[in-house]
Amino acid sequence: MFRVMLFLGTNLAVLVMLGLVTNLLGPVFGINPRGTTGLLILAAVVGFTGSFISLAMSKWIAKTSTGAQVITDPRTPMERWLVDTVRRQAQAAGIGMPEVAVYDAPDLNAFATGMNRNSALVAVSTGLLNHMSRDEVEAVLAHEVGHVANGDMVTMALIQGVLNTFVFFLARVVGQIIDQAVFRRDGEGGHGIGYFLTVMVLEIVFGLIASVIAAWFSRQREFRADAAGAQFAGRHKMIAALARLQLNHGQTALPQQVQAFGISGDTRSKLSDLFRTHPPLEQRIAVLQQG
Repeated sequence: MFRVMLFLGTNLAVLVMLGLVTNLLGPVFGINPRGTTGLLILAAVVGFTGSFISLAMSKWIAKTSTGAQVITDPRTPMERWLVDTVRRQAQAAGIGMPEVAVYDAPDLNAFATGMNRNSALVAVSTGLLNHMSRDEVEAVLAHEVGHVANGDMVTMALIQGVLNTFVFFLARVVGQIIDQAVFRRDGEGGHGIGYFLTVMVLEIVFGLIASVIAAWFSRQREFRADAAGAQFAGRHKMIAALARLQLNHGQTALPQQVQAFGISGDTRSKLSDLFRTHPPLEQRIAVLQQG
């Protein structure tokens, strides 16, 4: 939990810093954050820059958060097999060779992350290696390589950038309206307390709505990664791997920043299905069986 909160705090600090810097430098470049156009530009700068800074840091954050150890010189038959399998799948997918790593965790999981298709990281847990057959592990690796080949990390960063932009923009537009209509401020002397309180509340509300939208996109990308896993490893192996995950009840100890690119997702949460980054495993198996 501490490591997840550390990531979220870092991400928030980046956004706040960008907002402050843009506010200070905005007038220099003719950007008026009080006007609609200037505010939209400011929102886009903050939203997209924050999203892509997080993407650029994703491999480092993932390694730090999970303690993943990159295999640079395979020392065991399993490590050699992991590297060779990912290399073969990466060649079939037409992408650069990802870094391959193992992290110590009892849950059956894996994830992929990275700035682009040719500089990615694919990591698997020790729990997955200890409780899955090689055919099943091969399918999980193929699923993660599929995420990389489909450009899911960049796609989700773009989507999050758009959502961040509108959350930032709409919260402040509505805040200005309420500040003027309810608190009778004309904005000439600066914003009042009503504006700042309204913006804080609306960023939470709009942020939740944005999370629902981002989760929906994540679920669609998951089906595509399953299809890629079936293509690179075999449909029966991909189905068998997902069935094995069902026995594990989809539990995951992945940090929040890489859960969307894990194999099983987080089903321990009591939140609505609208907020889930992964479809139910039974649904994913059914789609593969129908295909």
